[in-house]
Amino acid sequence: MSSMFEERCLSIEFSDFIFMNNFVTVIAIKSVPKIDLVGFSVGPFDEGHEYEVRFWVARELEKDKLVKIKESGFDTAKIYKIQWTERIQALGQLSAIPEDFYPRIRRMIDDLRQSSRTSPEKLREYEHILNLVHDIVNCRVRKIISLATIPSPESHALKNLTPEERDLYERIRQIVGRWRSRIV
Repeated sequence: MSSMFEERCLSIEFSDFIFMNNFVTVIAIKSVPKIDLVGFSVGPFDEGHEYEVRFWVARELEKDKLVKIKESGFDTAKIYKIQWTERIQALGQLSAIPEDFYPRIRRMIDDLRQSSRTSPEKLREYEHILNLVHDIVNCRVRKIISLATIPSPESHALKNLTPEERDLYERIRQIVGRWRSRIV
C-alpha cells in the first residue's frame, strides 16, 4: 500500500523521466564515431556541428567532454526574475514558468551542490539559488492551496500550473472536497 507522499514522489519521478528523455541540442566538441548503446545508437558527431539527442545522453556525452549542451538554462538572474514575478502576483494568480521548471532547477541545484564542494564562490551561489527556489516554491504552494479550496476556480487561474503542481492541486482539491462532504 503506498502513501500519498509516495504517490506524489512517483509523479515527480515521472516528470523527471519525461525531462531526461526530451531532446536537446548539443554541439560536438570533437569528432566522434557512432556509439552503440543498448537498443539504439548515437552519432557519429562532427566537431562544431549541432545534433539533437536525449538529455540523459547529452549529459553523459558532456561529462566525457565530447559535446556541449546548447540550452538556455537558468542562471541567478532568471531565477531571481521568476521569484520576483511570483511574489508580486495576487494570491490567486500564478505566474508563468517553464513547464520543466522543477526538473531543470533540480539539475541546476545538484550541479551547484557538486561544484560548491571545491569553490567558496559556487557555495554562495548554491545557497543563494536555493533560497530563491525555496521562496518560489513556498509562494506557489500557498497559491495552489488557496486555489484548491475554491469550489470552482476560473480556468485561467490554473493555466500556469506545471505538471507537478497540477498533481498537487488535484490531490489537495480531493482532500478538501472529501472533508467538506463530511462536515456538511
